[in-house]
Amino acid sequence: QCMIVPVTPFQQNCSILKCPETGDIAVVDPGGDLDRVDEAVKQLGGQVSLVLLTHGHLDHCAQADEYKQRHNVPLIGPHKDDAFWIDQLPDYCKMAGFPHADAFTPDRWLEEGDTVELGRQSLKVIHAPGHLVFYSAPQKLAVVGDVLFQGSIGRTDFPRSNHDDLINSITKKLWPLGDDVQFIPGHGPCSTFGAERKTNPFVADSRFG
Repeated sequence: QCMIVPVTPFQQNCSILKCPETGDIAVVDPGGDLDRVDEAVKQLGGQVSLVLLTHGHLDHCAQADEYKQRHNVPLIGPHKDDAFWIDQLPDYCKMAGFPHADAFTPDRWLEEGDTVELGRQSLKVIHAPGHLVFYSAPQKLAVVGDVLFQGSIGRTDFPRSNHDDLINSITKKLWPLGDDVQFIPGHGPCSTFGAERKTNPFVADSRFG
């Protein structure tokens, strides 16, 4: 079970994932508009037990620590490579016209191959350049941050990002999960890996012969 709440002026997809067996909820990338996020949680029903971060860009994480404190739950992720983004949050928020946010340290950094327990479900952690993907095998659902979008891929002009590594991560790590996997991108509409393999001009199978 999941809900998506677009937050911040960047319309970033905050994802709310619920374990159907226990009612435990993970809120992924609560970058802002926390009251709207809580309203969605209330609609879904259940108890917030985790805050997860895919990466350190301000629209994904600026108010994550505030949300963690609001619910008194662990804040997990992103990858330690993104510490430099989070350390500079006050400056980035000022430049972007976002409300002030303090730098923070998550309760746990995540790496490739880690798992995160949500109730009785396990979310597999997949690392792509500058991002984490959270994958639920039983639900055939992946929260991919800004790695992949419907018809596009993430930017690779930021520090510690690399175009070839991003393409390889998508085609070698995500595609093998199955064409029927639905993914929630950091922005815009959801899609499936199968649909992107057919039509996405950056990573379609036809690009690679």
